Amino acid sequence: MSFFKSPGWVADFRKFIMRGNVVDLAIGVVIGSSFSAIVSSAVKDILTPILGFLTGGIDFTNLFITLKGPVEKTLADAHKAGAVTVNIGLFLNAVIQFIIIAFFVFWLMRLIGKLYRKEETKPSAPPAPSKEELLLTEIRDILASRSSS
Repeated sequence: MSFFKSPGWVADFRKFIMRGNVVDLAIGVVIGSSFSAIVSSAVKDILTPILGFLTGGIDFTNLFITLKGPVEKTLADAHKAGAVTVNIGLFLNAVIQFIIIAFFVFWLMRLIGKLYRKEETKPSAPPAPSKEELLLTEIRDILASRSSS
């Protein structure tokens, strides 16, 4: 016998946590955050330099407007100097990351949908009636013929 009785909500919380969809959600969040790091690196280390090259050397991460403080050449220097900035380039990177993630999730869901889609089959003939159904049909027909006569 236990001297300490746990409150009723503790058992409810355990049931809630151990439900399949909560565990699946937790796994999805962990994988999603890992995937976000991959996409972030892809945008920062691959896509941004390519876009910068195509646009004549513009570095999106250093695309910012100084509102207050010393005007510096890079965002890091502006932050070190204590300047207040509007970080347009960081916002553009976030938008690009979102589009890449959305595009990937779209294609992943399409692939999963195709894998799990049931093959469409031609409609088969209905199953033969059971013995009980045949007997009930016979009784119905007998009763119908008696009532109509």
